[in-house]
Amino acid sequence: MEYLMTELQGVWILEPKVFGDSRGYFMEAYKKADFERHIGSVDFIQDNESKSSYGVLRGLHYQRGEFSQAKLVRVIKGRVLDVAVDLRKSSPTFGRHIAVELSEDNHRQFFIPRGFAHGFLVLSDEAIFSYKVDNVYAPQSECSIRFDDPALGIDWPIAAADMKLSDKDVKGLPFSEAVYFD
Repeated sequence: MEYLMTELQGVWILEPKVFGDSRGYFMEAYKKADFERHIGSVDFIQDNESKSSYGVLRGLHYQRGEFSQAKLVRVIKGRVLDVAVDLRKSSPTFGRHIAVELSEDNHRQFFIPRGFAHGFLVLSDEAIFSYKVDNVYAPQSECSIRFDDPALGIDWPIAAADMKLSDKDVKGLPFSEAVYFD
């Protein structure tokens, strides 16, 4: 596994070594000792999976306070644009984002630490998205930031009119009203 540090402190792209032949492929998707040597100790407690169709945008979500979550995400099938937004007030990259394409072909993974909002947009006919989290889902602590807030300047490759959003995401707060982390 190759660990690539991004310009946002604590956010990493992981590129596994994929061994393929005429039968298919094999790769290590997660190895605790290697992960901890490069990124640090994260106690992942749950694996989640979602299936979405073209144009579905999920995000930008985060949980406040004691229920904040770190995530290790990847795409099992399809292709998505995955985005993390820095909500840490003390960070030199506060308010900035990074976007990474994750797909079944590139096998990339994306580590997003606590203190970030996260979302993804499905670019293929469908996508199966898998993620590890280090904390439970707490609906009372969940927040959503507007995916199209001009203050963030995220370049989504699908027009907003062609996106499929939940009511929660349609009603997301502007970045200026988000609850930030210290």
